[in-house]
Amino acid sequence: MNYCGVKNDLIDFVVDANPNKQGKYLPASHIPVVSEDFIRNEKPDFVILFPWNLKSELMNQLSYIREWGGKFVLPIPEVCIID
Repeated sequence: MNYCGVKNDLIDFVVDANPNKQGKYLPASHIPVVSEDFIRNEKPDFVILFPWNLKSELMNQLSYIREWGGKFVLPIPEVCIID
């Protein structure tokens, strides 16, 4: 993300299950790292899944985002939006 110039003006937050990373920020981009509960509270329109190799697992785990019309975005290998 740093290479592409992605900063906190484009991505509001990053979710990580590791509690040691939560409450901190991604280097250079200053994007806050939060717990998964944050997704339920914020109800984002789009959730970007950067670990494309975990797509199925993450989409199952986060299937509740569809309740408010949220969609998944897969940036690799091509940008794809999944309802």
